[in-house]
Amino acid sequence: MSLTPRRRLGSQGEGHARRYLEGRGYRLLAANWHCAAGELDLVMRDGDEIVCVEVKTRRGEGAGRAEEAISPAQRRRLLAAAEWFLAEQPEWDDLIWRIDLVAITLDAGGAVRRVTHLPNAVVTG
Repeated sequence: MSLTPRRRLGSQGEGHARRYLEGRGYRLLAANWHCAAGELDLVMRDGDEIVCVEVKTRRGEGAGRAEEAISPAQRRRLLAAAEWFLAEQPEWDDLIWRIDLVAITLDAGGAVRRVTHLPNAVVTG
C-alpha cells in the first residue's frame, strides 16, 4: 500500500522530530501508537518523564504555522490517548507525563527550515 502525500509528509516530519528529540537525550518508547481514543505520534522518555509528542509538519507557512495546528477536539483526543497509553504501562505509574508539540516546517525541496519544540503544549483544563 502506498502512502498518500499527506501521510508521507507526516511520516517525514515524525522522523525529523524523533531525531531532533533523540539528539537532546530523549529515548523512543513508541511510535504511531493507536487506541480507541486516537493516536500518539511519538512517546519518548525524557529523564524521569514520559513525553507524548504530537508532530505537526508543514511545507511552508501558506496554510498557517505548524505550531498553530492543534484544535480543541484534538487536544482532548491527545489527552485521552496519553491517559490510555499510561494505563497500559503500570510500571510507569510513578512518573510524571506531559504532551509536547514538535512543529516541523519544510521548504519546497523537503529540507527542514524550522523545528519548534513546545514542551507541555497540551494541558488539562
